[in-house]
Amino acid sequence: MRLARRAFLASITVSIAAPAILRRAAADAPIALKLHHSFSAVSGAHVRFLVPWARKVESDAHGRIRVDIFPSMQLGGSPAHLYDQVRDGMADLAWLLPSNTPGRFAKIEVFELPFIPSRRALVNSRALQDYAAENLADGFGEIRPICFSCRDHGIVHTRRAVKSIEDLKGLRLHVPNRLARETVHTLGAEGISIPSPQLPMAIAGHVIDGCLDPWDLVPSLRLDNVLKDHTDFAESSLSTATFVLAMNKTTYDRLPSELKTVIDANSGQAAAGMAGNMWDLEARAVAELVSGRGDPITVLDAQNIVPWRKATEPVVDSWLKEMRARKIDGAGLIATANALLAKYADEPEPEPPKPTRPEPAEPTPTVQAPQPAQAKAQAPDLPKPANPVARPSAKPGLLKELDIPL
Repeated sequence: MRLARRAFLASITVSIAAPAILRRAAADAPIALKLHHSFSAVSGAHVRFLVPWARKVESDAHGRIRVDIFPSMQLGGSPAHLYDQVRDGMADLAWLLPSNTPGRFAKIEVFELPFIPSRRALVNSRALQDYAAENLADGFGEIRPICFSCRDHGIVHTRRAVKSIEDLKGLRLHVPNRLARETVHTLGAEGISIPSPQLPMAIAGHVIDGCLDPWDLVPSLRLDNVLKDHTDFAESSLSTATFVLAMNKTTYDRLPSELKTVIDANSGQAAAGMAGNMWDLEARAVAELVSGRGDPITVLDAQNIVPWRKATEPVVDSWLKEMRARKIDGAGLIATANALLAKYADEPEPEPPKPTRPEPAEPTPTVQAPQPAQAKAQAPDLPKPANPVARPSAKPGLLKELDIPL
């Protein structure tokens, strides 16, 4: 009877303690955040920006935050749905292009106008981050922006040399957004918008003759196998694309204050600089690869760009007219963007990451096979030398350091 009573009391104690134990386990579990984006898992944006950013947040939070990344639209929907997904809480974070919903975020389009942005992604990203703080609070008020960024500048990739506007006439070019489409139209070409993964098939089927896209897109889609001529611009950019790393407001508001501080410390210029550096390093690596293969790169200097600027002025004028219709001071926004771009024009060029040299493994002794008794009598069974350890290879080139898929 006494044993039964003890067992009964013990069971009651356990049942009372169990909820407290479960609450403690739940409190100790990290807060999981879902980050959704449309790039592949081997893209530079994923490998060299989003993953390092997520791991930095996790480290600064001492394991109290876990960021699960879902590339290639694994959570469903299309790239145009990413803003609504993060706004509505289907994802806690999203890396998205505002240009996927044309006209919805009019003020950010300043950085996609022809010859407004710098050719350097870092300069554009830092300028855009400051610009957003002054001008984009209303347009992105439904989410919490972590950072804004610009991709590296657009290059004209074709099968034939393009050294003047006349060389561009009649070509069908893939473009990243509506303003780029209007830009190539004013230059006498036709802009075509199709999903980037379909570019190789479109080029092979002669649906398009080339593209106005950044350098980082070239090796991932093997565009340099068919588009051997490249036209670059020495100063400002003919085209670029803007990005936002966005967070759901409710997700942020529910975080403890110390974890909000972690998110804040990895937002703004800290994150914009990471993204800008990533784009610039990829652009430099791919340009060096293409040049090293002997493919011609035509770089138009300031004097040669003058007619291109003149020809694309109607795109800017048309955008200003649209802004006036929406009661937005477009000219003031352009002036602000130009001032901020000048502010960051002297940002140092990013240095490529140094490759980590693996530590040599400990030598593993070779296991000896049993020897016949007669052989053992003639020669003692001495241990053979350990397997040689392979020397690390020479320091890889810039492209290999960046691990850009070819």
